Amino acid sequence: MLGDVRVGAVGLGTMPLSIEGRPDGARAVATVHAALDAGVTLLDTADSYHPPGGEPGEGERLVARALASYGGRTDGVLVATKGGRGRTADGGWTVDGRPAHLRRAAEASARRLGGGAIGLYQLHKPDPDVPYAESLGAVRELLDAGTVRLAGVSNVDAGQILLAREVLGDRLVSVQNRYSPAVRGSGAELRLCADLGLAFLPWSPLGGISRSSLDGASALEEDPEFGAFHRVARARGTSPQRVALAWLLSLSETVLPIPGASRPETARDSAAAAGLVLTEEELEELEESAGAGARG
Repeated sequence: MLGDVRVGAVGLGTMPLSIEGRPDGARAVATVHAALDAGVTLLDTADSYHPPGGEPGEGERLVARALASYGGRTDGVLVATKGGRGRTADGGWTVDGRPAHLRRAAEASARRLGGGAIGLYQLHKPDPDVPYAESLGAVRELLDAGTVRLAGVSNVDAGQILLAREVLGDRLVSVQNRYSPAVRGSGAELRLCADLGLAFLPWSPLGGISRSSLDGASALEEDPEFGAFHRVARARGTSPQRVALAWLLSLSETVLPIPGASRPETARDSAAAAGLVLTEEELEELEESAGAGARG
């Protein structure tokens, strides 16, 4: 649950579809459509998802095109976008948490996504030059104005989550931090979200595992940190990526992975993780292998 909105257990991160190295437009749209066909109802993007030197909002425009051209129902799809970051001409990333910027950015995002209220608006990253409470106050104003329906925060620590809860109240519904079998530094934030009933959206949830092929045939099979994911995948006749997402889902009822995809096949494989229930023995093996120790 994201507030009062129910979504599928696995979302789609659309960043790979709209930054450098992205597929052509037809394949990008086909990838979103494949995810929707597979039951995905959360699409995550940001105004900063565009190639270096490009126009802000390319990812948002892609999501809008994909939804407009989809042949099925889209009324149950929640689009999540983010504001507060930008790109430099050489491919770097900037951060801008000034309230005036966030208000303008959100209004522009709403127009690109179709003109209605943004389903979920996430403060992309705390700006070290702006008090976090001021940035959060701008998000609260956007909620009050109806520009945004629900709010989230990203790349935050536990103290910042608690501050966001104080400023935004029950309209804060999600936290998006990096978390994967390879990067597990946000365990405390994951557990705090479980305690508060906030959705925890791991970004880059296939870190490490993502370098493996779908059939599990790669050098990482011999890597002791990831070997268990491959062993379980082989035993189940599935991909190590799907196993990794199922492991993430086991950590807490509030975990909602948003793996990226650049091909329809990958989007379908990730979505299928919602139906993979791992045994206690498998989970113990995976937790020991990944060093997670965070299952709630």
